[in-house]
Amino acid sequence: MARSSTNQNVHSADDSSLDAGGARALRRGLQLLDALLDAGPEGLRVVELCRACALERATVHRLLATLQASGYVATAGRFRYVPGPRLGRAAAAPGQPNMAVRLQPVLARVSAAFGDAAFAIVRDGPHSHCIAREVGTHPVQVLVIQVGTRQPLGVGAAGLALLSALPDAQVQQIVAANAPHLAAYGGMTAERLHLLVRATRERGWSVIGNHATRNVLAVGMAVRDARGEPVAAISLASTLARMPRERQQLVARTMREALAPLAV
Repeated sequence: MARSSTNQNVHSADDSSLDAGGARALRRGLQLLDALLDAGPEGLRVVELCRACALERATVHRLLATLQASGYVATAGRFRYVPGPRLGRAAAAPGQPNMAVRLQPVLARVSAAFGDAAFAIVRDGPHSHCIAREVGTHPVQVLVIQVGTRQPLGVGAAGLALLSALPDAQVQQIVAANAPHLAAYGGMTAERLHLLVRATRERGWSVIGNHATRNVLAVGMAVRDARGEPVAAISLASTLARMPRERQQLVARTMREALAPLAV
């Protein structure tokens, strides 16, 4: 009996130690999240997180890997970390629909006006993440992506519109992070992507063809919140033959009108 009692005490001590370790890891993880939330859209580097949370670099890297795998942390460029998509959903005001729900009527209006498929994306670190899609009525639908698709920000029209709406520093970081993967998208290069960003800013909306999908051209526009910050983007995709310059301009005007009354 004495041995049994001793073993029980040992197990209790081990459990207590494990509980303490788990609580410590949780507390440190929450410290990192607090620091990232306070840092704003630019995010923080590992060295800055170490300083802000008084943690060792190895500990910060380990915690970031866990938080990133769970969607609570995302990367911005090669070296910075920002709050992830799960935190964005948690931060939405109670009772408000998420961005996909808010943008679905916009997609429906744009798709109905032209008969082609419309898409909505948000940013996920250096990538775009498709959150909604509306299929049109034209017999030939160009379904370039589906809900859940992720790709380098800028290789599609919606992603290009959102990328172009970001500050220069973030554009540089995102393009640099995606540079090794761009060639797979119709031979895209970092240099060409920077040119497309410049043209999109001058025009006020994006247009891109033959990159994400061959023989396809799409028009995109950024979605901004009440403060003017870019939070999402929409696009309409069709075949090259159905997208002459005049129709591109009409699509952009229709998008702007559909987004105007939307309070995001």
